[in-house]
Order: sequence, then structure tokens, then C-alpha cells
Amino acid sequence: MREKKEHFIKPMLARETNSPFENDEWIFEIKWDGYRAIAEVKNSDVELYSRNGLSFNAAYPIIVEHLSKMKLNAVLDGEVVALNEEGIPSFQLLQQYSENPNIPMLYYVFDLLKVNNKDLTTLPLLERKEWLKKLLKKDSVIRYSDHIHEKGVAFFRTVSERDLEGIMAKKKDSTYEKGTRTSNWLKIKNQNTDEAIIIGYTEPRKSRKYFGSLLLGRYNKGELEYVGHVGTGFNDKMLRELHQQMQPLEVESSPLKQKVKTNSPAHWLKPSLVAAVRFTEWTSGGQLRHPSFLGLREDLSAREVVKDPGKKVKKLTSKKIKRKRSAA
Repeated sequence: MREKKEHFIKPMLARETNSPFENDEWIFEIKWDGYRAIAEVKNSDVELYSRNGLSFNAAYPIIVEHLSKMKLNAVLDGEVVALNEEGIPSFQLLQQYSENPNIPMLYYVFDLLKVNNKDLTTLPLLERKEWLKKLLKKDSVIRYSDHIHEKGVAFFRTVSERDLEGIMAKKKDSTYEKGTRTSNWLKIKNQNTDEAIIIGYTEPRKSRKYFGSLLLGRYNKGELEYVGHVGTGFNDKMLRELHQQMQPLEVESSPLKQKVKTNSPAHWLKPSLVAAVRFTEWTSGGQLRHPSFLGLREDLSAREVVKDPGKKVKKLTSKKIKRKRSAA
């Protein structure tokens, strides 16, 4: 279990919207497929941690090492990513880093909250990024996350062609609102990925070991709802390790109010573990269609996994482009 910091900075969070758009009041960045991470750097002392304050220092020592050598006095906001052989960020590879430290790791930094004890959070985003670009020296692991102006539709098309996760849209003049989910930052996904709480599992069938499928849920107005099951995306090692993690969480009865039919006997769990899944779409009944397991989200608590957290955002444009779906 990773250590949780007693005092930590909660990052600014984005709402979700469906379509890319063009607007000269906005900039657009790549949406990196990894772990959001705040880095508090004071010369050679580095505290790297998740959005919930879980320490990443032991998990990603190469990032800590490179940050310490940069001799900064700053608070950075960015994303820890692992790259596959094609140089594309892979959340699944990020899960495997502890067993294979040769996986290329990067820390893409996209915001600067403080430098030399000067608070920058009240400055407009573009000013903060100008400070950040000047601050970060060229490094093989710590990278500045660049942006483009206005041309969100064309940028989204390029990102989609490279099979990246999506883009971020951010208002140029937005201040940094710690711990707030705001419509001044928007995420636009190319791949349908999301999080769900593991509320149980079914017994294995045929040649499968340990368990058959994971039973998934999400909170809706404080009540846990069933959103489907996922039985693909696992290898033998993942099946074994997940089964071990689930054993201490078993409970006698379902945490759901509604009854759920399963194709084999179910074991129910205390809602604690959070899964990342790729899927084709959400059905009209609120179920995940064709989900595939990507890994555990150790940086999220179950209570954060709620139904449609960003759906209050209205579409900012009527322009559409065909979005590529990633089948599970």
C-alpha cells in the first residue's frame, strides 16, 4: 500500500465534453494516458504524488531522480506515462513498471503552480505555461507538454490518427482552481475509457483460473449502481494478483440494492478497488458495452467514481467529426 501524504495539493480537474471545437479563447493539449501527478520540488528534495496524495516516489524513482537533478524550487502538475514500443502512452504498461523497470517512463508537465515561493495559480493559464516552458530544461524523462491554439478539430483528428487517448481543451485565461472540477478545462476522448468500482467477481469456468469476470459499479447520487461485468483484458499474472487483492474485501451480501443476474456464482466485495476499462459505449440502460480491463486505478478512491461527473457541460460547437471507436 502506498503511503498517503497528510498535506497535499489537490489538482484542478476537467469536465468531459463530446466534440472537439475551434475557439481562439482556448488552447489544446494531448490527453496523456497515465497517472495525474503533482511534483513538489525543492532543489534535490522531491515529493511526487497522485491526485489523492498517494506517494509515487517509490513507484517511479526515475522521475524523482530526474526532477531532483533539475534543482528547481517549484510545484508542477503533469502526468506520469509509460511508452510502448511505438512510443504511445500505455496505461497497461504503467501497471507493469514495477516488474519491468526498462519500460520508458516520462513525466509530461503541463502546468506550474508555484516557482521560487511565488504563487502562480491566479495568473492566466498561458502565462503559467510561459513560466513553465522557460523553467524546464531539456531532459530525457521530464517533458514540457506543449499545446496548440484554437484549432481543436484538426488537432483532435491528428491525435485520433495516432491512436492517442484524446485531447484537453483549456481556456487561455483560466486560473488554477485547486481541487475543483471546472468547465474551464475540458477532456475530449478519442478512446472510450473510464473507471468503475469492482464490487464483486464470478467463479471461473472452463480453463480460466481464479475468477471469471469482475462485477462493476458506480455511485449515482450516493447509491451504488451496477454497470456491467468485464471478463477480458487479463493475463494469468493479473488474474492471480487481482484475486489475491480481492480476498480481504469479500463480504457476505451484495453492496447493491438491485439484484444482478450472473452466469456463474458471485462473490461480493466491499467497494474499494477501482478498475480502468476500455469499452465501445455506454448503453441507454447505463451499462458498459464490450468492456476490457486495463488495470487498477490506485490513484482514485471508490467514492470518486460517480455517474456522469462532467455531463453538465454543453457542447461548445455544432461542428462534428467522425470519432474512431476502440473496440474492446
